Amino acid sequence: MPLVEPSTLYLVATPIGNLGDVTARAIEVLRGVELIACEDTRHSRVLLDAHGVTTPTTSLPAFAEGARADALVEKLKAGASIALISDAGSPAISDPGERLVSECVAAGLTVVPVPGASAVIAALSASGLSTSRFHFLGFLPRTASEARTMLDEVAGLSATLVLYESPRRLVETLALLHEALGDRPACVARELTKKHEEFSRGSLSALKASWAAREVLGEVVIVVQGRAAQARWSDAEVQAALEAGLARGERLKALSTELAKASGWPAQEIYRRGVARKG
Repeated sequence: MPLVEPSTLYLVATPIGNLGDVTARAIEVLRGVELIACEDTRHSRVLLDAHGVTTPTTSLPAFAEGARADALVEKLKAGASIALISDAGSPAISDPGERLVSECVAAGLTVVPVPGASAVIAALSASGLSTSRFHFLGFLPRTASEARTMLDEVAGLSATLVLYESPRRLVETLALLHEALGDRPACVARELTKKHEEFSRGSLSALKASWAAREVLGEVVIVVQGRAAQARWSDAEVQAALEAGLARGERLKALSTELAKASGWPAQEIYRRGVARKG
């Protein structure tokens, strides 16, 4: 059986830092396909040259994926074998590729993952926090209001939370996590697999203070402990707290979010009760 097949898209994971963290299969696929689609051809050239890969490349950056995906799909339909790589880690995971994969699946084309290094798994495994269940958030939305909405949705999860962040937004995001989730144990993983790899562990407030006092360099993964188990409030307790908050003039949406964090009840259910009461 040949290593690569025609009309097949290969999603090839690449190192997240250390160039040695690429699999033998990944290199064989990159050498065997007819074309490699790269998030950034200049960045990928370092890896390809290091492993003697001379396959032609084309650019598929996030901002142009919609415009260029169709042409790649047509090449695949015509029988080409194509590998997709991002700058680091697995394509289509907080990196270009989601649109292309979706179009390939819709067209009935074969999509084959070639797994490898993962910043999410690397950070989680060494964080010291629970690894039995986790929820990946990717990058938080750019606006604070949208980020808070996302965090409100996951605040009640007992699963460990994992997210990506840029170095220039780390302190701001730690402050937002502290505000939305409370002062939970967390871990900041920086420069994974590289020379200056670093893990900082502590409460969100302590990590915020620590990183505010120093320069942040390199890509960052933040791991946050899930919500600790607690006794769920009774129906009467929720109703009483809701009534008291509304009597104080609190806005229903914000009140529902706060009561959900304290009570173990879904915010949507508390909000629904508030609407019914007002009605």
